[in-house]
Amino acid sequence: MTLATRALCVHLLTATGAIFAMLALLAAAQGQWSIMFLWLVVAFAVDGVDGPLARKYDVKLNSPRFDGVLLDLIIDYLTYVFIPAFALFQSDLLPGWTGWVTIFVITFASAMYFADSKMKTTDNSFQGFPGCWNMLVLVLFAVEPSVPVILVLVAALATAMFLPIKFIHPVRTARWRLLSLPVALAWTFFAGWAAWVDFHPESWAHWGLVATSIYLVLVGGVQQLVPERSRQAEPAE
Repeated sequence: MTLATRALCVHLLTATGAIFAMLALLAAAQGQWSIMFLWLVVAFAVDGVDGPLARKYDVKLNSPRFDGVLLDLIIDYLTYVFIPAFALFQSDLLPGWTGWVTIFVITFASAMYFADSKMKTTDNSFQGFPGCWNMLVLVLFAVEPSVPVILVLVAALATAMFLPIKFIHPVRTARWRLLSLPVALAWTFFAGWAAWVDFHPESWAHWGLVATSIYLVLVGGVQQLVPERSRQAEPAE
Protein backbone atom coordinates (compact mmCIF):
# COMPACT_ATOMS: atom_id res chain seq x y z
CA MET A 1 0.00 0.00 0.00
CA THR A 2 1.47 3.33 -1.06
CA LEU A 3 1.81 6.32 1.25
CA ALA A 4 -0.84 8.15 -0.78
CA THR A 5 -3.31 5.31 -0.24
CA ARG A 6 -2.54 5.15 3.48
CA ALA A 7 -2.98 8.90 3.79
CA LEU A 8 -6.33 8.68 1.98
CA CYS A 9 -7.40 5.90 4.35
CA VAL A 10 -6.73 8.24 7.26
CA HIS A 11 -9.12 10.78 5.74
CA LEU A 12 -11.70 8.03 5.30
CA LEU A 13 -11.24 7.02 8.93
CA THR A 14 -11.83 10.62 10.02
CA ALA A 15 -14.94 10.78 7.83
CA THR A 16 -16.48 7.81 9.65
CA GLY A 17 -17.06 10.26 12.48
CA ALA A 18 -19.88 11.73 10.39
CA ILE A 19 -21.56 8.32 10.31
CA PHE A 20 -21.20 7.92 14.06
CA ALA A 21 -22.59 11.43 14.49
CA MET A 22 -25.67 10.53 12.44
CA LEU A 23 -26.18 7.31 14.41
CA ALA A 24 -25.89 9.30 17.64
CA LEU A 25 -28.39 11.88 16.40
CA LEU A 26 -30.90 9.21 15.39
CA ALA A 27 -30.61 7.65 18.85
CA ALA A 28 -31.02 11.06 20.49
CA ALA A 29 -34.12 11.82 18.42
CA GLN A 30 -35.68 8.68 19.93
CA GLY A 31 -34.53 9.50 23.45
CA GLN A 32 -32.11 6.58 23.53
CA TRP A 33 -29.45 8.47 25.47
CA SER A 34 -27.21 5.56 26.33
CA ILE A 35 -26.99 4.47 22.69
CA MET A 36 -26.38 8.07 21.63
CA PHE A 37 -23.47 8.41 24.04
CA LEU A 38 -22.02 5.07 23.02
CA TRP A 39 -21.82 6.31 19.43
CA LEU A 40 -20.30 9.58 20.64
CA VAL A 41 -17.69 7.64 22.62
CA VAL A 42 -16.84 5.68 19.46
CA ALA A 43 -16.49 8.96 17.57
CA PHE A 44 -14.34 10.31 20.41
CA ALA A 45 -12.06 7.27 20.15
CA VAL A 46 -11.72 7.70 16.37
CA ASP A 47 -10.87 11.37 16.90
CA GLY A 48 -8.09 10.34 19.25
CA VAL A 49 -6.60 7.90 16.73
CA ASP A 50 -6.84 9.71 13.40
CA GLY A 51 -4.63 12.64 14.43
CA PRO A 52 -1.50 10.59 15.16
CA LEU A 53 -2.12 8.59 11.99
CA ALA A 54 -2.49 11.78 9.95
CA ARG A 55 0.88 13.00 11.19
CA LYS A 56 2.49 9.61 10.70
CA TYR A 57 1.47 9.41 7.05
CA ASP A 58 1.73 13.19 6.46
CA VAL A 59 -1.71 13.56 4.91
CA LYS A 60 -1.07 17.16 3.87
CA LEU A 61 1.72 15.98 1.60
CA ASN A 62 0.46 12.55 0.55
CA SER A 63 -3.27 13.26 0.22
CA PRO A 64 -3.56 17.03 -0.26
CA ARG A 65 -6.90 16.98 -2.11
CA PHE A 66 -8.78 16.60 1.17
CA ASP A 67 -8.29 19.05 4.03
CA GLY A 68 -7.99 16.84 7.09
CA VAL A 69 -8.13 19.79 9.51
CA LEU A 70 -11.39 21.08 8.02
CA LEU A 71 -12.87 17.58 7.93
CA ASP A 72 -11.95 17.07 11.57
CA LEU A 73 -13.47 20.41 12.61
CA ILE A 74 -16.75 19.64 10.84
CA ILE A 75 -17.11 16.30 12.58
CA ASP A 76 -15.93 17.68 15.92
CA TYR A 77 -18.62 20.36 15.81
CA LEU A 78 -21.25 17.69 15.24
CA THR A 79 -20.03 15.23 17.87
CA TYR A 80 -18.57 17.62 20.44
CA VAL A 81 -21.12 20.43 20.25
CA PHE A 82 -24.29 20.06 18.21
CA ILE A 83 -25.51 16.61 19.24
CA PRO A 84 -24.62 16.97 22.95
CA ALA A 85 -26.41 20.34 23.03
CA PHE A 86 -29.46 18.75 21.40
CA ALA A 87 -29.41 15.93 23.96
CA LEU A 88 -29.14 18.37 26.86
CA PHE A 89 -32.13 20.31 25.50
CA GLN A 90 -34.27 17.25 24.84
CA SER A 91 -33.58 15.63 28.21
CA ASP A 92 -35.30 16.66 31.42
CA LEU A 93 -32.10 18.07 32.93
CA LEU A 94 -32.90 21.66 31.90
CA PRO A 95 -36.58 22.61 31.92
CA GLY A 96 -38.16 25.61 30.21
CA TRP A 97 -36.07 28.65 29.37
CA THR A 98 -32.91 27.16 30.85
CA GLY A 99 -32.69 24.64 28.02
CA TRP A 100 -33.13 27.31 25.35
CA VAL A 101 -30.50 29.61 26.82
CA THR A 102 -28.05 26.75 27.24
CA ILE A 103 -28.21 25.46 23.66
CA PHE A 104 -27.91 29.00 22.29
CA VAL A 105 -24.84 29.67 24.42
CA ILE A 106 -23.18 26.34 23.60
CA THR A 107 -23.74 26.39 19.83
CA PHE A 108 -22.98 30.09 19.32
CA ALA A 109 -19.86 30.23 21.46
CA SER A 110 -18.56 26.99 19.96
CA ALA A 111 -19.08 28.22 16.39
CA MET A 112 -16.92 31.25 17.16
CA TYR A 113 -14.30 29.16 18.94
CA PHE A 114 -13.99 26.62 16.14
CA ALA A 115 -13.30 29.49 13.74
CA ASP A 116 -10.59 30.95 15.99
CA SER A 117 -7.26 30.79 14.18
CA LYS A 118 -5.45 31.10 17.52
CA MET A 119 -7.11 28.19 19.31
CA LYS A 120 -3.82 26.27 19.53
CA THR A 121 -0.85 27.21 21.74
CA THR A 122 2.81 26.68 20.97
CA ASP A 123 2.89 23.43 22.96
CA ASN A 124 -0.09 21.99 20.99
CA SER A 125 -2.54 22.67 23.80
CA PHE A 126 -5.77 24.64 23.36
CA GLN A 127 -6.16 28.32 24.13
CA GLY A 128 -9.44 28.32 26.01
CA PHE A 129 -11.91 25.51 26.63
CA PRO A 130 -11.93 23.51 23.37
CA GLY A 131 -15.69 23.00 23.14
CA CYS A 132 -15.71 19.43 24.45
CA TRP A 133 -19.37 19.65 25.41
CA ASN A 134 -19.82 15.95 24.69
CA MET A 135 -17.66 15.22 27.73
CA LEU A 136 -19.54 17.65 29.98
CA VAL A 137 -23.00 16.52 28.88
CA LEU A 138 -22.13 12.87 29.37
CA VAL A 139 -21.01 13.61 32.94
CA LEU A 140 -24.22 15.60 33.52
CA PHE A 141 -26.31 12.65 32.39
CA ALA A 142 -24.38 10.39 34.75
CA VAL A 143 -24.38 12.64 37.83
CA GLU A 144 -27.64 14.58 37.26
CA PRO A 145 -26.75 17.75 39.19
CA SER A 146 -29.25 20.50 39.93
CA VAL A 147 -30.26 23.05 37.30
CA PRO A 148 -28.24 25.93 38.88
CA VAL A 149 -25.10 23.77 38.90
CA ILE A 150 -25.55 22.91 35.21
CA LEU A 151 -26.08 26.55 34.29
CA VAL A 152 -22.98 27.63 36.21
CA LEU A 153 -20.86 24.93 34.56
CA VAL A 154 -22.07 25.84 31.07
CA ALA A 155 -21.57 29.57 31.66
CA ALA A 156 -18.10 29.04 33.14
CA LEU A 157 -16.87 26.80 30.32
CA ALA A 158 -18.40 28.97 27.61
CA THR A 159 -16.58 31.98 29.09
CA ALA A 160 -13.38 29.95 29.41
CA MET A 161 -13.42 29.36 25.66
CA PHE A 162 -12.23 32.93 25.14
CA LEU A 163 -9.90 33.36 28.12
CA PRO A 164 -6.12 32.84 28.08
CA ILE A 165 -6.48 29.56 29.95
CA LYS A 166 -4.70 26.51 28.60
CA PHE A 167 -6.46 23.18 28.14
CA ILE A 168 -4.31 20.21 27.22
CA HIS A 169 -4.58 17.92 24.24
CA PRO A 170 -4.00 14.49 25.87
CA VAL A 171 -2.09 13.22 22.83
CA ARG A 172 -0.27 16.27 21.51
CA THR A 173 0.59 18.19 24.70
CA ALA A 174 3.98 16.71 25.59
CA ARG A 175 4.14 17.97 29.16
CA TRP A 176 2.80 15.35 31.62
CA ARG A 177 1.60 13.24 28.68
CA LEU A 178 2.62 10.04 30.46
CA LEU A 179 -0.13 10.84 32.96
CA SER A 180 -2.60 12.77 30.79
CA LEU A 181 -2.92 10.16 28.05
CA PRO A 182 -3.80 7.29 30.44
CA VAL A 183 -6.29 9.60 32.17
CA ALA A 184 -7.94 10.37 28.82
CA LEU A 185 -8.09 6.66 28.00
CA ALA A 186 -9.59 6.01 31.44
CA TRP A 187 -12.19 8.73 30.81
CA THR A 188 -13.16 7.02 27.54
CA PHE A 189 -13.51 3.69 29.34
CA PHE A 190 -15.60 5.16 32.17
CA ALA A 191 -17.79 7.02 29.67
CA GLY A 192 -18.44 3.90 27.64
CA TRP A 193 -19.17 1.86 30.75
CA ALA A 194 -21.53 4.48 32.20
CA ALA A 195 -23.48 4.60 28.94
CA TRP A 196 -23.44 0.79 28.68
CA VAL A 197 -25.17 0.44 32.08
CA ASP A 198 -27.64 3.18 31.11
CA PHE A 199 -26.19 5.63 33.63
CA HIS A 200 -27.20 3.51 36.61
CA PRO A 201 -26.96 5.81 39.66
CA GLU A 202 -24.88 3.30 41.63
CA SER A 203 -22.36 2.64 38.87
CA TRP A 204 -18.74 3.04 39.96
CA ALA A 205 -17.98 4.47 36.53
CA HIS A 206 -19.54 7.79 37.58
CA TRP A 207 -16.81 8.43 40.13
CA GLY A 208 -14.16 7.66 37.53
CA LEU A 209 -15.85 10.05 35.09
CA VAL A 210 -15.87 12.88 37.61
CA ALA A 211 -12.27 12.35 38.70
CA THR A 212 -10.83 12.10 35.18
CA SER A 213 -12.94 15.03 33.96
CA ILE A 214 -11.65 17.27 36.75
CA TYR A 215 -8.08 16.36 35.84
CA LEU A 216 -8.55 16.99 32.11
CA VAL A 217 -10.25 20.34 32.70
CA LEU A 218 -7.80 21.70 35.26
CA VAL A 219 -4.39 20.25 34.32
CA GLY A 220 -3.71 22.84 31.62
CA GLY A 221 -4.27 25.70 34.03
CA VAL A 222 -2.07 23.98 36.59
CA GLN A 223 0.69 23.75 33.99
CA GLN A 224 0.42 27.51 33.48
CA LEU A 225 0.79 28.11 37.22
CA VAL A 226 3.66 25.64 37.63
CA PRO A 227 6.59 26.70 35.45
CA GLU A 228 8.30 23.93 33.55
CA ARG A 229 11.80 23.16 34.69
CA SER A 230 14.39 24.08 32.12
CA ARG A 231 16.92 21.42 31.37
CA GLN A 232 20.29 22.23 32.83
CA ALA A 233 23.11 22.41 30.39
CA GLU A 234 25.38 19.39 30.43
CA PRO A 235 28.87 20.13 31.79
CA ALA A 236 31.58 20.37 29.20
CA GLU A 237 33.91 17.40 29.03
